[in-house]
Amino acid sequence: NCWFIGLSALQLQGINNNNLEERPYLQQQYVCQRITHTDMFALTALPPGVDKAEWLASNTVAFFKHINLFSSALSEICTPSTCPSACGPGNTVYVWTDDHGRKLKCSAPLYFDYAMSYIQELLTDEDVFPTKAGSVFPTGFVFLVQKVFLLFFRTLAHIYGSHYRETLALGLHPHLNTLFTHLTLFCRQHALLEPEDTEPLQDLITALGRQG
Repeated sequence: NCWFIGLSALQLQGINNNNLEERPYLQQQYVCQRITHTDMFALTALPPGVDKAEWLASNTVAFFKHINLFSSALSEICTPSTCPSACGPGNTVYVWTDDHGRKLKCSAPLYFDYAMSYIQELLTDEDVFPTKAGSVFPTGFVFLVQKVFLLFFRTLAHIYGSHYRETLALGLHPHLNTLFTHLTLFCRQHALLEPEDTEPLQDLITALGRQG
């Protein structure tokens, strides 16, 4: 993950949110921009001799750090007033399901706070993401990883759909494209998302794929 550049020093004051029906992230002058020409297929493939569960676990931790940092950098412009619902492109609305199976319609910042808190709780649970030598990953581990990556995807989908103009203004679009390309290729290599999960940004996935 050497491509990732820290974002914590960004100053975001004075940037206003604009929810646009158009999809500026598909414009060629933006979609072609990344911060590295690293071979993403090589970066996401399971290395020889590495246990698949270990590979999924280590990448889940890395993606969590990167996506949480990116979304935190935009926290001052993603508020309950600017984003009363958690939405993605194409009028997609995400509804949080709590531990009791109840569906909660909530603002975007609350939804993604729930998501990141849920993921962090999993990552720090030794029974789910063991860190000690000789520990065994639980039954159903891949299912949990799939759920985590769905939440990662929705986080980035909201940024593309609701905050892309601000991302452009801050010069962060190459970082966002790189992170999104890495995420979607990793999910495709390891069958972590279904086509209906990625459909809201399938046009972007296709456009980024054309960039090589």
